[in-house]
Amino acid sequence: MSILLDETTRVLIQGVTGRQARLHVSYMQKYGTNVVAGVSPSHGGEIVNDVPVYNSVGEALAHHRIDITVLFIPGIAVKSAAMEAIEAGIPHVHILAEGVPHHDASLIIETATAKGIRVVGPNSQGIISVGKAKIGGTGGPVPSRIYLEGPVGIIARSGGMGGEIANILTRNGIGQSTFVPIGGDFLVGTSFVPLLELFEKDPDTKAVAIFGEAGTGQEEAAARMIKDRQFTKPLIALIVGDSVARLPKGLSFGHTGSIIEHDVGSPAQKRKLLLGAGASVADTLADIPALVRAALHA
Repeated sequence: MSILLDETTRVLIQGVTGRQARLHVSYMQKYGTNVVAGVSPSHGGEIVNDVPVYNSVGEALAHHRIDITVLFIPGIAVKSAAMEAIEAGIPHVHILAEGVPHHDASLIIETATAKGIRVVGPNSQGIISVGKAKIGGTGGPVPSRIYLEGPVGIIARSGGMGGEIANILTRNGIGQSTFVPIGGDFLVGTSFVPLLELFEKDPDTKAVAIFGEAGTGQEEAAARMIKDRQFTKPLIALIVGDSVARLPKGLSFGHTGSIIEHDVGSPAQKRKLLLGAGASVADTLADIPALVRAALHA
């Protein structure tokens, strides 16, 4: 099994006629993703990579059932596209763009939450359920170079670093179930905790690796979840960003979520809390395979 995405998931692409969308839709289809429709205003009736294009989300829904919509939309225009999908009731809205204005992201997340709709992103690279399907740019044109099907879920605040975790696991013969890069922006729709809840219920995921960094309270919330026995599978964490802790208070470096205030968001504190809750904490990327292997055979 997997979480959020598999080969049966019906995927809509908003912004499907754009150059990046056309390229990545072809990679998604080649990997097995079930792309059923696309939306691009004024392009209704066109066909992109054998995918029918509609002028609006409503038109697409009149012809297809849709489980996830993926927004290949620039950050400044995300609000309109996301709200259209949310108002139409699509259960999972996936926002790839970075640079979504905070006010827009806040409105999107608040509206979606009120309607029981999942938002992943902004600034999420995509998702891959290994051997089944992928959305967005995760895995590129040849995912098998990085990903190997297996029992380890991955959640990361950085798409690139989550991919590095998958890559080093694969090179050590350890496969992955689903990788979800949640985005490094200050405001994101889905954090570690709800994804850990899904991995807890997935019988084929035996352990989870997370990549965290300075800022937000997401890793702290994951530690509380483990301590409260709401997540019982082995968790292996790599938390970076100690240099951010030495910056002047309130200064962000890298992702917009990497702000430490009043000692909340300190990488050292995150590691301490995770260790205290029973998680394994890696000092470096190279430590992860041994920690995962030990957890799987404990």
